[in-house]
Amino acid sequence: MGAIEEVYEDLDTDVEFEEFEAAVEDKVEQMGGLADEETAAMLIAHELRDEEADTIADIEPGMNDVKFLGKVTAIGDVRTFERDDEEADEGRVCNVDVADASGSVRVALWDDMAAAAEEELEVGQVLRVMGRPKEGYSGLEVSADKVEPDEDAEVDVQVLDTYRVEDLTLGASDVDLVGQVLDTDSIRTFDRDDGSEGRVANLTVGDETGRVRVTLWDGKADLAEEFDAGEVVEVGDGYVRERDGDLELHVGDRGTVERVDEDVEYVPETTDIADLEIGQTVDVGGGVIETDPKRTFDRDDGSEGQVRNVRIKDETGEIRVALWGDKADREIELADRVVFTDVEIQDGWQDDLEASANWRSTVSVLDEESDAAAGVADGASGSGAAGGDRAAGDDDRDASETGLGAFADDGQKAAAEAVASEGGEDEGAGASGGAAAATAERSSEDVEFTGTVVQTGDPVVLDDGQQTKTVDTDASLRLGEEITVRGPERDGTIDADDVF
Repeated sequence: MGAIEEVYEDLDTDVEFEEFEAAVEDKVEQMGGLADEETAAMLIAHELRDEEADTIADIEPGMNDVKFLGKVTAIGDVRTFERDDEEADEGRVCNVDVADASGSVRVALWDDMAAAAEEELEVGQVLRVMGRPKEGYSGLEVSADKVEPDEDAEVDVQVLDTYRVEDLTLGASDVDLVGQVLDTDSIRTFDRDDGSEGRVANLTVGDETGRVRVTLWDGKADLAEEFDAGEVVEVGDGYVRERDGDLELHVGDRGTVERVDEDVEYVPETTDIADLEIGQTVDVGGGVIETDPKRTFDRDDGSEGQVRNVRIKDETGEIRVALWGDKADREIELADRVVFTDVEIQDGWQDDLEASANWRSTVSVLDEESDAAAGVADGASGSGAAGGDRAAGDDDRDASETGLGAFADDGQKAAAEAVASEGGEDEGAGASGGAAAATAERSSEDVEFTGTVVQTGDPVVLDDGQQTKTVDTDASLRLGEEITVRGPERDGTIDADDVF
């Protein structure tokens, strides 16, 4: 076996031997006798290794010519431009997005290749690309020297007209997705390596299959301030990237986010508070039973941070949630129903568990009439036999409808279940079926109770800081109003004859 064959045998490449041998002979001739066949073969082998890219994720700016496989996910329009040489023909370029399971990259096709792409290329085709990587305006791109369709190769990347959250895969581009806005963040600025200032903001959107963080770059960052939680939007021409192990949908210069008139329901699967453990990252939901004012503090780097604590309760327990940064500015009031996603469970004050809502988390204050809110309530409530029995005793609801979900028909009844259980359920458990509890339930004597309205509707719920009471009244009341009610108490509910 000759020197050329030995080098070729050690080279993992799909280049045919005849092509490799011809390249070696050309290299010997180019070097004018300064290199023998073995040296020239090693040089060619080095060049081939440089251009081999196992996946698109392996491609980096500054590499020599690379060669890779990718599936076409989007085909741009052919654009024309004037060359520096005034006598030269008009130039043409077409940008094509290709992807594999590791990521995606934009490939620039020039002149004749651009014309051929417009006429012959189709989304879903697999291409074998050879070209030069560089840092482009929208990130990494490859200026193609050669592009060939490969009908036999398979690349595991989905290409869909319309995506759902569960359809998103790393490397997907030209993504259109409709979802409900769950949370928004403020616009942030940063310095690029070239000295220019960049801008970025985030939305979180969800549909029936899940949720995804939408990252808006530069001129698109202003879109984050145009939408409110609960609105339905369509993200157009997005592309999927990975951050800290999670997929994100990015919107660049070509992308759009527009308000649409469609029905989209997002129902998170929350974890019962009683089941939480330190170290978990989970979704939790419940009724707000305590709110603290926002506090500011100085960070080690001299910047100012802020945090606000709220306490929520579901049928299984309660937990304090720390809202950091912009999350501390969210409008959350007593008796609101809220869902916090991607919160980290930590060891809190006095050995109590605490949920930390950071930049990755979302904060959703649920709409009173939302079916999704009812679903969240059910997901957060667990089995909850005690809460279900109490609800059935109060108003003959189906006993299978327990916990937060048992009150979902009225605006804030889910929160009322969480709040009211603190007084009613715990007191019943403490009595353990004793005579005192039985007597209290059967009592028809007038009682008088003063407290703050933490839920309006049916039933009204009052809280005096020590306990809560449900009240049956037709009086028009406002949340936060302090009132006194007087009337007989039956089965734990005050039938208010007087409200003042």
